[in-house]
Amino acid sequence: MTGRPARAMLPPPLRVWLGVIAALAALVVVVLGVLYADDSKPGRVDARIGAALDGVGQPWRHVALALDFLGEPGGSVPLVVAVVAGCLLLRSPRAAVLVVAGAGLAVATATLLKSLVGRTIHEGNLSYPSGHTAFLTALALVVALLATGRLGLGRTAGTSLVLAAALVAGAAMGWAQVALGAHYPTDVLGGWCTALAVVPATAWVVDRTADRKADRTADRKADRTADRKAGPKADAGRRECR
Repeated sequence: MTGRPARAMLPPPLRVWLGVIAALAALVVVVLGVLYADDSKPGRVDARIGAALDGVGQPWRHVALALDFLGEPGGSVPLVVAVVAGCLLLRSPRAAVLVVAGAGLAVATATLLKSLVGRTIHEGNLSYPSGHTAFLTALALVVALLATGRLGLGRTAGTSLVLAAALVAGAAMGWAQVALGAHYPTDVLGGWCTALAVVPATAWVVDRTADRKADRTADRKADRTADRKAGPKADAGRRECR
């Protein structure tokens, strides 16, 4: 409405670095998926970290349960709605779209990978990668990308903010999942990397789609303006011919 171009969700200074990080994250997801395919036991690293976090007591168990709830439908849906509303209040429809698309695709990818990998925990429950961790990490990534664009951060500061947000969100949800015994630590790492791989790619697609739509809209407006300017001249020409 103001004539200013909409901010990209994946700012140009961050595209290369986040693209590299996304590719590395996807590689980690694949490698871990191959290593733990059809497995039902914790690995050596899983056992050590799990033993250190096992038996979390009060009040930390309540904190873990609260974080876990954010990854459940009853918690995740209101959280997404709240973040989308915030994006719209900030007049960033791209961010609102990316919240839904990024978080949704991260969870969908994690769910698909669970079936493909087939790793299980506790009586056959599919565990790799952690969908809860993928969800909260994806949400944090979108919020960080929005903040990076609005603050006009450069490559170093912007990348640092995005990675810090992803690390904090992933570590918090990952701790909760391991402490509650819902996932192995490597499941959490896989979920975190899933979000890192999915969200930048989704942001790029959202930007490309929105830019193309804006270009088409601008072209149509230009055509209508040209037609209006040409209209009186054409009428005057016809009158002269008469």
